[in-house]
Amino acid sequence: MKIGLISQWYPPEGVFIPGNLAHQLADRGHEVRVLTTFPSYPYGRIFPGWRQRWRHRETDGPVAIRRVPAYPSHDTSAARRALSHLSFGATSAAAGARWLVGVDVTYVYHPPPTAIAAAALLRATQRTPIVLHVHDLWPESVVQSGMAPTGRAGRSLERTLDALMRRTYRLADAIVVISPTMAERAVARGADPDRVRVVWNWTDDALFRPVPATDDARAALGHRGRCTVMFAGNIGLLQGIETAIRAAAAARDQLDLVLVGSGAGEDAARRLAADLGADNVRFVGRRPPEQMAELYAAADWQLICLRDVPAVRAAVPSKLQAALACGVPVIASLGGDAAALVHSTGIGLTCPPEDSQALADRFVEAAALPVDVRREMGRRARHVYQERMSLRVGVDQFEDILTKAAVQGVRA
Repeated sequence: MKIGLISQWYPPEGVFIPGNLAHQLADRGHEVRVLTTFPSYPYGRIFPGWRQRWRHRETDGPVAIRRVPAYPSHDTSAARRALSHLSFGATSAAAGARWLVGVDVTYVYHPPPTAIAAAALLRATQRTPIVLHVHDLWPESVVQSGMAPTGRAGRSLERTLDALMRRTYRLADAIVVISPTMAERAVARGADPDRVRVVWNWTDDALFRPVPATDDARAALGHRGRCTVMFAGNIGLLQGIETAIRAAAAARDQLDLVLVGSGAGEDAARRLAADLGADNVRFVGRRPPEQMAELYAAADWQLICLRDVPAVRAAVPSKLQAALACGVPVIASLGGDAAALVHSTGIGLTCPPEDSQALADRFVEAAALPVDVRREMGRRARHVYQERMSLRVGVDQFEDILTKAAVQGVRA
């Protein structure tokens, strides 16, 4: 089968789902052609050593890659973000007609919805079926992100994005979402329920796995010999980090909270920690992916938190899969399917989102739990990941979905 894979985000960026899928499908004998742009996420600027140009082609093992120029942005400016997405939609559509000619099916990674432009042209001209992989619900996630305008302009943006997503869902021959609640929301937004499938996201199995804790990793976290909770990933506008910092300040005698990562909300988070005198909150910045498994092992718990907004109640943060793959129990300060999974499988502690007192109580409970109880939670976490969320399980499902879409496209 010849597969076209379209994603604005692709390795060496940290968004690994498209890259993992491309290589796994190629390893199974499929011909995979990737259409993407030049790496800039999450910094909002082109990576060192890269230069945007039109006729860029490369190969990564068996995978052929075409990169097209796009405006790089990942800051808090809605206008610049929009320009980034629109520019990729335009340049990928211009290049896709030739680069992806003859593919049997196209896979499109969403967000942004503009990534479907090239696939839409192929569908119109060659009747090539589309599999849309939805990771964010638009317009909800945009309108509720804190970056969108308010008032009449905000309502106009919401209507525009709503119309765009309804059209996008109608174009797709199969829609893959990452949680049951997201499936319900997509159907409510106009998706055909017969075309919607749930596939839990995986993490990078080669990087995130159980490893022994090392002295170097403990030193990197500033481990002081007491309960250590680690948050790893984007410190953005939807993560609710301020709730975690307030909770850690309230439980400062019980544990340390270590934030590994950075993002648009980092400066505000640092100011809040300083204002609260939370000397048990530490910021250690971004770390190379190959170091993360050891950092997970050096912490006692992983914190998963999101704000209490409708847009993210259907989300399953990628840091959850990373923690489970490493066999580490979690403290989940969020709602929706992710919280339900943690609670039902006994792989950690949960509390409502944006409730700093409830999270402080969970922090105190986590610090008091016996080591053997915590380790058993970690073993269950690893088992849940392997059975429901691993790379093998996810690619099996996608291969089935893509194959069926391609066969239906031929029959049509």
